[in-house]
Amino acid sequence: MTRTTPPRPDDIVAAFPRLAPLARTATRLHPRPGSPSPRESSVGGPLLWPAAEPWPHCEGTHRVPAVLPATSPADVRLLREIRAAARSRPGGGRSYTPQERAVLDRAGAGRPCPQGPVAMLAVAQLYVREVPDLRPPEGADLLQVLWCPFDHPFDHPFEHPFDYSWESMPRTELFWRSATAVGEVLTAPPQPPAIQYEDYLPQPCLVSPEQVTEYPLAVELDPDLRAQVRAWSARRKTGAKPGSAYDGAEDGYYDWELSVAPGWKAGGWAPWSFTDPAPQYCRACGCRMDPMLTIATKEWRSDVRSWIPYEDRAGATRDGATRDAVRPDPAAPTMITVGDGYNQQIYACPAAPEHPHAALLQ
Repeated sequence: MTRTTPPRPDDIVAAFPRLAPLARTATRLHPRPGSPSPRESSVGGPLLWPAAEPWPHCEGTHRVPAVLPATSPADVRLLREIRAAARSRPGGGRSYTPQERAVLDRAGAGRPCPQGPVAMLAVAQLYVREVPDLRPPEGADLLQVLWCPFDHPFDHPFEHPFDYSWESMPRTELFWRSATAVGEVLTAPPQPPAIQYEDYLPQPCLVSPEQVTEYPLAVELDPDLRAQVRAWSARRKTGAKPGSAYDGAEDGYYDWELSVAPGWKAGGWAPWSFTDPAPQYCRACGCRMDPMLTIATKEWRSDVRSWIPYEDRAGATRDGATRDAVRPDPAAPTMITVGDGYNQQIYACPAAPEHPHAALLQ
């Protein structure tokens, strides 16, 4: 697998040399469906987890909204197989056999909310040799990310800009380890009896890491530079003259196409969206934390094609078609949804990556 991001449509540093010191590298992961092994970096694949080490369980509070019954990992995998089989038939994937329809009906009835600890799901496994923007603690060369497939109450309100009582995303746990220190590997990790949403089960994906250069979103720039960049962005995209009625109409051009890469990535700058930037500080030592991993709903926006890798352009739709029960979205290969289509941004302490991380919906 190879994925190549096209060059940015403008040289933003040539236009604004003050941005040069703010450049950061990020490693785009480019997850795509496959059959990864525990010895490979992956999203949703099997982990190189020691057989002698207990599998993580979440002991927090779990709930299932009455309007949308819970499902199970086994049912989600079966449903995805049925939908894939239906897509291969004439009729555009809307034709199910009676047996398949019975499975769909049974799965749609839902599962009860689990009582007690819930086994966590593997979300990502990243080898530092393949993802150079990871900053591991000494002696570690492998990052493993798991999450509880349920929304949770906030543990640390100071991390979150809004005073909501429940997060609209799963709770993550991070584990650093040395791959060579793992002996016998756990081959059948426990599975949760239910998960809140089908979208909380990542589809197993191989990754094709690629380093790119990023700059902070305009909202993170100092006010003077921000105003200049946004005015330039509007004129560059629309050709509008300063002060005209259209000046500012497209001031998102810099944010969307020149600054922060979309999709799953390690390092780089944060993809702030519906909230203003809020610095995150390590709960153990007070150090300001850095963006470490972006868990993304989408690999690209349907209306911004410049970030789509060359290798994916033939299959990327222009009409913004989204994934439904039958058609998969090529921009959502992991088949997960964070919040209403946002990102879970994980922050780590640069002084001690093993310190507790922070996670925000962005």
